[in-house]
This record gives sequence, structure tokens and C-alpha cells, in this order.
Amino acid sequence: MDIKEALITLTNACGVSGQEYNLNEVIIDMFKDYVDSTEIDSLGNVIFCKKGTNNDDFKIMLAAHMDEIGLMVTRIEDNGFLRFTEVGGVDPRTIVGQEVLVHGSKVIPGIIGTKPPHMMDKDEQEKSLKIKDMIIDTGYRKQELIKYIHVGDFISIKRETIPLANERISGKSMDDRVGVAVLYDLAKRLSGFKHYPDVYMVCTVQEEVTMSGGTTSAYSINPNIGIAIDVGFGHTPELNKSETLMMGKGPGITLGGNVDNNLRKRLIEIAKEYNTPYQHSVEPGPTGTDGCAIQITKEGIPTLVISVPLRYMHTSVELVDLKDIRFTSILLSNFIKSIKKNDNSFTEEKLCY
Repeated sequence: MDIKEALITLTNACGVSGQEYNLNEVIIDMFKDYVDSTEIDSLGNVIFCKKGTNNDDFKIMLAAHMDEIGLMVTRIEDNGFLRFTEVGGVDPRTIVGQEVLVHGSKVIPGIIGTKPPHMMDKDEQEKSLKIKDMIIDTGYRKQELIKYIHVGDFISIKRETIPLANERISGKSMDDRVGVAVLYDLAKRLSGFKHYPDVYMVCTVQEEVTMSGGTTSAYSINPNIGIAIDVGFGHTPELNKSETLMMGKGPGITLGGNVDNNLRKRLIEIAKEYNTPYQHSVEPGPTGTDGCAIQITKEGIPTLVISVPLRYMHTSVELVDLKDIRFTSILLSNFIKSIKKNDNSFTEEKLCY
């Protein structure tokens, strides 16, 4: 399975924060031939390990969250319509008219509707839509629907991923199934050579709501180096270039307080040595990724944050360039390859300053 096939498989699957277990079988089947061990921890993180040649327990943890934003049932109206709320950062403007899947004891398809613009007064037309003004219509009457659907059931957007021109691809949940696709391609690359550190590749849960998966997995692994792989804002004409990443030009290497400066410099050196395209991503505060959780686990873990450029974040038409996924995987494999026994730049004394 190549990167394109892997990404389509991952993004077409459903796994709203709290319901990521729906992805376990898909992800484990993808990785199984390229890793030495697989574990699902008590929170639901899927942890793969590729053993290195070291005998001193030197570990790198790479994390990409597998959950996606979505919705949740809050009420079933007498007329059968569903009221709902958001799970994660859902923009109400982007969900009107979307097809959805309601994950009850039976998966029920539906659509999100609201009052037609023809029937809105001028004041209503000038106000932004709110989730409380929307309903989900499944076609069922209440007495039929309550056999399958209950308050608290998760709802995912129904959207098939589509390839576009020039290796661009668009669909839902690219944030952060793209990161999982990077880990998959990295696992394939690592299977082709021996490396010194033990490499833990973690598909984390609940990043979009609490980052709890990054916290607990980092605590149990306790790596020497942590790397969060997520997405960054891809450039479009209305956005400032200084605040975005160009598509097809490689991953963003984050600069900021959430990132270990020595590791960042080393990663840039590796990118230059192997002529791997990269960009700078400036984040003076928290990055809003699993990197935040990893960095402050236990006594602190030296951490990197790498961002794959992505357009239209937190919509059902998120767009990435497959070249950026490859560049990210290549950069990380060369970084791991560069770590040797007795390399002073990676000793605990150097990293924990």
C-alpha cells in the first residue's frame, strides 16, 4: 500500500475523539509487517515499536493523533429531528448541508439542515449560524429512531476522500490521519535499515479534545526524544505567507517554546545534509499539538513538532500534497538514522538543560 492508498483508507474511516477504536483494525493491519510489536494501551493509543540496535534503552517516540473532530447527539425531538453539539473545534459555517453518520447501535445516515435563507428575516441573514439553530434529519420518526440512537451517540461527517491534480488530495480527517500516514511510510523506510534507537510510533487518541493520549503514552514510554507530527496551515491567497506553509515545499519545523532548540537545529542540519525540503513554522506559545503533552510529561521530554501543510483545516475538504508527506517521512528516517551510539549531542545531559 502506497501513501496515497494509505491516506484514503485512513481518512475514509470514522473515529471521532472518544471513538477512535473504530480505526484500530485498519491501522494495525497497515503497520503489522513493518514493526516488531503492537500494543493498545488502556486509553486506546495504538503503540508500535521498531527495535533498534542499542542496549541502553535509548527511545524516540513519534506521535500522530488518529482522532477527528465530529458531533454528538444531545436531544431527540418529538418529530424525530436530532439536536447535537460539537466534539472538538467544529466551525458551524462548514457543516450546514453535510451528510452525516450517526453512530448508535446501528449506523444511521442523515443530513444537517437549517432554516432556508428565503424564510429568514434580514437580521437572521446577517447573523452567523449557530449549531443550536441546526438539526439532523434522518427521515426516521422518533419511535423508530430511539431503537437505534441515544443521547451521547457520536456523529461523523460522511465524506469520501478524492484525489485532485498534482498529487493533491482532499477529504475529512486529514487532521491528523496525515500524521498517521507519515508514521506508516516511516515504518516502511525503517524496515530497510538498522537504526540505533528504539522507535515508538504512537497513534494517539483524543488530541482534539484533551491531548490525553499524548500525555499517557509519553508517560508509559518515557522517551529520550519526543516528536509530534501534526498539520499546519497551508497557504491560500487570503492568508499571510508569514503565518502559513507553502504546499509541496516540505514540512514545517516548529520554532518556539514548545520545542527543544538543540533538536530543532539538528533536524534542520539533517534536512540540509540530505537536500530535503523544509519550512519554518513559528509558534511562540503552545503549539496545540501532542507536543504540548509530551514536552511536560514526567520531568520533561525534549520535543520536536513537525507540521505537514494542510489547507481548509477542520472542514470536510481538508487538502494536502502527498509530496509533503513523503518529505516528512524522509526527513524523520534520516534523523533517526543519524543517531549513533555515544553521540554526545543526544545524551541525556545535553538534552535536559
